[in-house]
Amino acid sequence: MVIKVKEPQPAEYGYLRPNLILFTHLHLAPLRELTSRLLEARTTSIAYETIRERDASLPLLTPISEVAGRMSVQVGAQYLEKPNGGRGILLGGVPGVAPANVLILGGGIVGLNAAKMSVGLGAHVTIIDRNLNRLRELDDIFNNSSVTLASNDWTIRESVRLADLIIGGVLIPGASAPRLVRRDMLQEMRKGSVVVDVTIDQGDCFETSHATTHTDPVYHEEGVLHYCVSNMPAAVPSTSTLALTNATFPYALQIAKLGFAEAVERSEPIRQGVNTYHGHITYRPWPSRRGARIATCGPCCRPRE
Repeated sequence: MVIKVKEPQPAEYGYLRPNLILFTHLHLAPLRELTSRLLEARTTSIAYETIRERDASLPLLTPISEVAGRMSVQVGAQYLEKPNGGRGILLGGVPGVAPANVLILGGGIVGLNAAKMSVGLGAHVTIIDRNLNRLRELDDIFNNSSVTLASNDWTIRESVRLADLIIGGVLIPGASAPRLVRRDMLQEMRKGSVVVDVTIDQGDCFETSHATTHTDPVYHEEGVLHYCVSNMPAAVPSTSTLALTNATFPYALQIAKLGFAEAVERSEPIRQGVNTYHGHITYRPWPSRRGARIATCGPCCRPRE
């Protein structure tokens, strides 16, 4: 069993083989080449991001999402500064000067943590989500210190137009992130505004997004500064490593002690995490390539919606 943090890189594809259990972040939905290599190599892959507990939580995605959500506000505030290409405004404002408008797309773990940081800094915060029950929870958590809006084309367009900083944190487990903000919406934003696309590891929230790196993190598109670094938490490895290891270790230990077959037989969360097995895709949300078919990985597994 190989345990990683990031999905296999092209230089590592040669190490994929049968009888290997790969336990890592995979984000296969937008990565057809990696998926093909896993299938050809007949590698068993278990994705952190699709392990789901009975309460529907995603325990191995949560710690990294917490880090990324909090980081998104830090980097957004940094790039709003004029020397860094932004509008030159302070996120929290000062007495007599209004704070920045922060728009958060998605009320999940990323959105919650981004909102905590933004509210704490004194920004004017708007959270958009399609789940009304989740919006009610967030309204209770922040005690009217943020605005919650139901997601639709109109609320997104109007909120984008007024935003100084937008944080994209929408997740559909095992599938590509939905593209919520189109180019024509960004054209209505003020020049020097900033977008932080946390979802870039699994698609993108913005039509204008493309993945960047920590060494070359930003670019301008339509006058808006884009920060689209994949694997954002790698910038704070001392925090991220401990947070992720705390969550992954119990599952890894279970697989190591029991072996793959018995671990997936006993553990529904681990079973949910299996993405490929013996040349087959076993997690349905991935838009399968031509010729690929959804299969079970044995009597203990089944295709999942």
